[in-house]
Amino acid sequence: MVDGPNFDDRDGWIWFDGKLVPWREANVHVLTHALHYASSVFEGQRAYNGTIFKLDEHSQRLRNSAELLGFTLPWSVEQIGAACNEVLASNGLTDAYVRPVAWRGSEQMGVSAQRTKPHLAIAAWEWGKYFDPSLAARGIKLDIAEWRRPAPYTAPTSAKAAGLYMICTLSKHRAEDRGFHDALMFDWRGQVAEATGANAFFIRDGAIHTPTPDCFLDGITRRTVIDLARNRGVEVIERAIWPEELESFEQMFLTGSAAEVTFVGSAGPWNFEVGDLSRQLALDYEDLVNGRQPTI
Repeated sequence: MVDGPNFDDRDGWIWFDGKLVPWREANVHVLTHALHYASSVFEGQRAYNGTIFKLDEHSQRLRNSAELLGFTLPWSVEQIGAACNEVLASNGLTDAYVRPVAWRGSEQMGVSAQRTKPHLAIAAWEWGKYFDPSLAARGIKLDIAEWRRPAPYTAPTSAKAAGLYMICTLSKHRAEDRGFHDALMFDWRGQVAEATGANAFFIRDGAIHTPTPDCFLDGITRRTVIDLARNRGVEVIERAIWPEELESFEQMFLTGSAAEVTFVGSAGPWNFEVGDLSRQLALDYEDLVNGRQPTI
């Protein structure tokens, strides 16, 4: 995870509503609507060798997420992308994590937010592996979360919305308190869904199985890894997966912009090996994000 000063006390620049401001001055009022009513969406993206991977897709998803929460960003995909690159350059970063966040402001307070204005800020910082690299050989340990991903008719589950991550924080804290690295979440039906910030994949008999993202985020990294697997001729099956099936899978890994491709050694009572196909897809992803064509 991230070491160093608190996130409100750093040198550098943050893009804020159209201009770069000193890091410590990128502040909002305590009565900002997003702080009280979770009217906020965000992106998490990584830059490799000075290039932000899948930048346009991330910028488009940010706009889509805001629309799902009922507000429209006045910045285009191209303008958001240019701002992200400006932040990267102004902070002298080439390998970094980039965080755009959009929210409703403090112009109105209450459940109704019709008069609030949309705001956008973008920050970037150096960030190594999401999980301790020493875990790579054996895979991380997942707890089974008590909280479940909500049904799509109860929340805007296709949005990367801040409010949807509250139960992820609760689940991850509980997992860490119990000696795990993260948690595997089920959905409201009891089907396998995802980890707290990454999509889940399973391998059995040379085929990859992954839950259908009908109530959680269809991750950009998820889709990238599916394409990489299919380019190798590997069958990828998107379907409902029930917990009882987990004992039949040989390998498991997670994907996400922060997590990249992370091997899983166990999830609750189920154990997995870190096998050749998982390792190959991790190498393919590393090649791709660094501008190298994966060797088939």
